[in-house]
Amino acid sequence: MPEPPYRRVQVIVNPASGRDEPVLNTLNDVFRTFDVDWDVSVTHRYGDAARQARTAIEDGVDLVAGYGGDGTQHEIANALMEASVRTGRRTPMGILPGGTGNGFAREMGIPNDLREATEVLCTSTATRAIDVGRLRDLGQAETSDRYFVQRLYVGVEPEEQTSRELKDRYGVFGYLVNVASHAGDAESVHYRTDVDGEAIEFDAERVYVINSGMMGTGLKITQTYAIDDGLLDCFMIDRRVGATLAAAAIRLLDPPVIKATRYHRQCRSIRIETEPDQPVWTDGEYVGRTPVTVDVVPGALTVVVP
Repeated sequence: MPEPPYRRVQVIVNPASGRDEPVLNTLNDVFRTFDVDWDVSVTHRYGDAARQARTAIEDGVDLVAGYGGDGTQHEIANALMEASVRTGRRTPMGILPGGTGNGFAREMGIPNDLREATEVLCTSTATRAIDVGRLRDLGQAETSDRYFVQRLYVGVEPEEQTSRELKDRYGVFGYLVNVASHAGDAESVHYRTDVDGEAIEFDAERVYVINSGMMGTGLKITQTYAIDDGLLDCFMIDRRVGATLAAAAIRLLDPPVIKATRYHRQCRSIRIETEPDQPVWTDGEYVGRTPVTVDVVPGALTVVVP
């Protein structure tokens, strides 16, 4: 049997993720078969995955892998980015899909089956250097940089976010049920943005900044993005303005003719200010309120892929 590419692996398990399967039994069986030295930690609340990943990185592991949904992967990616900036060492990231949608795992081509995904970590020497979105000046506070791998969006209050109960009951369709239940709640606010140096103002309900456009359903939010092109895809939605909905459909379906340009821009950085301030989310996690500056860090994160 060939030597495994990563001898010491830390697995961070989120037990609240949306699957019911014998995680530890599977991990132990696969890692033992390939003679991998592995350890596991279990999260209990938001922030645990990032903290446990930091500890593993400081301990010198070869790979940090997360079992869970996109929120778990988000925390681990932040810890890996922070360590890379601080020390210059890039510890690779492994993905074990265990959530409801697993959009990021789909983006990276990771098998949906836990055993197969674990075997990827034990056998694959392939990696992919992907872009990462970086937040600065969140809420005008001087805080350390934060990162996201999938998307940032503005304009969804915490009580409007899809609950764990809906995810457990309806799976990926829980997101659609939630959107329908809040269809009449959203109100337009005034946005002032700076997109690669160009000032643009408009009224909208929500603004999205996309690094990875793959959803858990396998659909893509926009056909124009690439997770390693050094660009972010930015667009706005206002359900009372039909043109924004048409532009969203164009981004989703990507017909060969009309292109959405008025409501869709690709950029390297964007500054978002609102009146009044609005909630900011990254990879499904609430991080604060506007204003916020977002830019792209090209090829900053190394992910193990098949």
